[in-house]
Amino acid sequence: MVILSLILLPFLPLLLLYFIVRPRPVNIPIKNRHVFITGGSSGIGLALAHRAASQGARVSLLARSLKKLEEARESIRLSSGSDVSIFAADVRDYDVVQKAVSDAGPIDVLVVNQGVFVPQELEKQGLDEVKFMLDVNLMGSFNVIKAAFRLMKQRTDRLPASIALISSQAGQVGIYGYTAYSASKFGLRGLAEALQQEVVADNIHVSLVFPPDTDTPGFERETGIRPELTTIIAGSSTSMKADEVAKKALDGIQSGSFIVACNTVGHMLAVATAGFSPQRSFWMAFVEVILAGVSRLVALFFQWNWYGCIERCHAKKKGNTTFLSSTLYVHHYHTYCIKIAK
Repeated sequence: MVILSLILLPFLPLLLLYFIVRPRPVNIPIKNRHVFITGGSSGIGLALAHRAASQGARVSLLARSLKKLEEARESIRLSSGSDVSIFAADVRDYDVVQKAVSDAGPIDVLVVNQGVFVPQELEKQGLDEVKFMLDVNLMGSFNVIKAAFRLMKQRTDRLPASIALISSQAGQVGIYGYTAYSASKFGLRGLAEALQQEVVADNIHVSLVFPPDTDTPGFERETGIRPELTTIIAGSSTSMKADEVAKKALDGIQSGSFIVACNTVGHMLAVATAGFSPQRSFWMAFVEVILAGVSRLVALFFQWNWYGCIERCHAKKKGNTTFLSSTLYVHHYHTYCIKIAK
């Protein structure tokens, strides 16, 4: 009996987690279902639309530029043979968004993907730019979700539905030069955690996707204007192609995952910042519990490195020291942290 107890002892935490993780696991089908994507005319949104259409979903896209939407519709038609509904609207205008959603019809999978980013230190950034990011990234998400609620609850098939919010790794950890952007993306997490509790009884499941820097037209513009320190610190995580992020995001949405990480650093951040977030997988919950202390230690090493870069950069500006190849330093440190994670 004692020997049996010793054998079973390591499995008791897993057994406990199996019974307490909530919400329960779910699979969300998208074939022959309506997938509505905001910010769907380019970047991650367009890549998601291509993948959803190729899997047999009925796709609707919403964005500001009608011309880009028409180009997106044509590219999806050529690649998958699927017709796509398009809606030109600014997510900051609730009435216009509500009309677009009503015209589109009941939604099964809502992907809230729109986003804008102007990287700059807060001291130098105008409040109009701060408000612009908060209005599009955060308030725009409220507008889209609020407009879609009624029709999502009225869907006839009663299969599991999804609301997915595309955040950013800058929504998990604050980055130099991302003050307003991080605030808008951090806000999505609070929205998602509370929203999941409100909609779970309607069989609607929330996913929060955390992409790293992604090769999109917007990212190309951003890298040309962001501060040097932002480039150095953001280099701690490698960039990804939009289609790679779309695959990770869609897989996470279909599995009902609350937190959807896209690369190795993203998984490290997901464990380090798990907190009170929902967790459907008892295996992943076990990893979070076991690695909580280790992930905190790794996070402190990252912070030590970042603040060291900031100190050296400011010292260089003051002419007090030599700023020795910070980008190369970050690259070596990042490689070291990846080895730890593996």
